[in-house]
Amino acid sequence: MKCLYCGSLESKVIDSRVSEDGSSIRRRRECLNCGRRFTTYEVVERIPVFVIKKDGTRELFDSAKLRGGIMKACEKRPVSYENIEKLVSDIEKTIYNLGVNEVSSDIIGDEVMKGLKNLDEVAYVRFASVYKEFKDIDTFLSEIERILGKK
Repeated sequence: MKCLYCGSLESKVIDSRVSEDGSSIRRRRECLNCGRRFTTYEVVERIPVFVIKKDGTRELFDSAKLRGGIMKACEKRPVSYENIEKLVSDIEKTIYNLGVNEVSSDIIGDEVMKGLKNLDEVAYVRFASVYKEFKDIDTFLSEIERILGKK
């Protein structure tokens, strides 16, 4: 593994730990040339999954984009970063467990809505208003009434 500091390819592993969710291994390394320490992560390489957008275009699935949309919906809401990360991780697992190399953006959007509904109803409505393209206040109110009716 190439040292971040001096560029040497000679290092030794000092410590290895499996992540909490078991999806990666964290390795603490020491450069044999300069003696500085750095951390690397080993993860399973996944087959790329393409998202088929509503307009028919395809783009590579990006968990950072998913995380950004969820964080935007949860902005200024009492939702912890850990809960957001767990939701992103759960959605990623769902997508990769489908075992396909293309997935509709509708499937991803529906998974986000299910997760947000359980986390925070305001974040859910925020996301739904963009995802379902609410055209007016009546559509917005009918979604809120639908949520209230289920309680």
